[in-house]
Parts: sequence; C-alpha cells; structure tokens
Amino acid sequence: MKASYTAGPDIHVLPSALPIPGLGDQPVNAFLVRSGQPFLVDTGMPVDREGFLNSLWSLIDPADLRWVVVTHDDRDHTGALARILETAPNAKVLANAISVTRISEEFEIPQERLVTANPGSHVKIGDRELSFHRPPTFDSPGTLAVFDHSDGTLYSSDSFGTVVEEMTHEFADLAEEEFFHGFEVLNRAIAPWTALIDEEKFLRPVRGLAALNPARLLSAHGPTVRADAVPRLFDAMARIPSLPAWLPGADLDLEAALDAQESLAG
Repeated sequence: MKASYTAGPDIHVLPSALPIPGLGDQPVNAFLVRSGQPFLVDTGMPVDREGFLNSLWSLIDPADLRWVVVTHDDRDHTGALARILETAPNAKVLANAISVTRISEEFEIPQERLVTANPGSHVKIGDRELSFHRPPTFDSPGTLAVFDHSDGTLYSSDSFGTVVEEMTHEFADLAEEEFFHGFEVLNRAIAPWTALIDEEKFLRPVRGLAALNPARLLSAHGPTVRADAVPRLFDAMARIPSLPAWLPGADLDLEAALDAQESLAG
C-alpha cells in the first residue's frame, strides 16, 4: 500500500500498485467517501490486505462505515471485503447480483447486508444519489461503473485505467504520451473482445457516460482525472475498438512477475 490521498472533498484514495514486468505499474485504487453515509468503493488486493485495512481504519471508524460498493468481483477489488464486513457491523454491500454470486464461491454475504443493482439502477445513500452504468471496457460480467450525482464523480471500475512507469496522483502530472499508451494497453488487455465488437454499439456506453459530464473520473487503475481532461479520455476510449486486440508477448518474464507479487506481499 501507498499513502492515501484526497481526490476531492471527503474523497480519499487508497492506492496500491500491481507491477507488470516490461510495462510498468498498474494502479489499484479503492475510494472512501466519508461525508453523509460513508461508503467505500472496492476493497483492494488480497496481497496487501493488512496494509489496506490499516490505511482504511486510519481514515474512518469501522462502526461509521455504512456501505461497500463493489464494482465487480475480481480479487483486486474484493481482497479485504470479508474482513471489512466482519469489522464494520453497520456496512452493507452494494453490488451486481452476478458479482455477488461469484463472490459466494469464496464466502457468503448475509442477505440482510446486501443491496443489488444493475446498469440503470439508482440508489439513495442518505442525501446522495448513485446511478449505475455498464462501463465501456470490463473483464467481469457483473461490472458496474458508479456515478455520484451529488458531486459529479464517476467511479469507472477498471475502465479508463492505464499502466504507468511511475505512479502519480493526478493525470496532469503524467506525460500524456505515457498515459495514453498505457491506457490503450490496459483497456484492450481487460477487454480483448473490443477488437470484435460493432463500433457503434461500443460507443453507446461511452456517450452515455460522457453525457453525465463528470467533474472527475476515478478509475480503479488510474490517477485522478479532472473535468477539463475527462472528455479526452472519452475520445481515447472511442478509438479502442478500432485497434487490434492486445495480448502479452510470448516472452513475458513470468518469474519476474511472480517476484513482483512476492515483493508486494512482503
């Protein structure tokens, strides 16, 4: 885990990184919103679970956490979920039913602590309204992007992420060539089907999210992107289906990848 930082009023980023040999670091972010009925978007990786929990509970008392929004069931988004539910007695899970079913392969979320949502759903959390959307790129069928109408924040799950040589908090702090190169790699890697899809159909969720006019875009795998730059990411996403599918090279250094994972665990 790296030190938490803020992306907006009461929005705390809990960042980590997954080293990808030959490419750089894939950011792995979760987000804590402390105002109103506090909620957490995703729960980090199993490999740094203890560091994630230490960082989370330094920011909020477990009894005060009210919601855990799970964008999808992949392990880098649910690594600390079971422990959080054990420790935060008032927290409910908000997720897609497909994700919940897949999570149940490991542990069960009590029905009374569960609220399910689909793309198109709207859920009130205190004085906040969250709407749920299918992001343009995804690698799990239960994936949801979340838009907070109270402050204009789009939590885009894996979509709009990147791979970078050096982690930064802000899009503006990265060389744009580096960001968009990593952007094209990551968004094709998690969704190789984009090379097969009808481009007009692909553009529908891109346009739908753009119409929300987000004040900030927070990807689980990227830096904070603020209003003036957000449209550029939508433009870059619209080009993804015109690109060939991306696959790792046959000479990917698997040993280096495993060593990087072990260094995270240590």
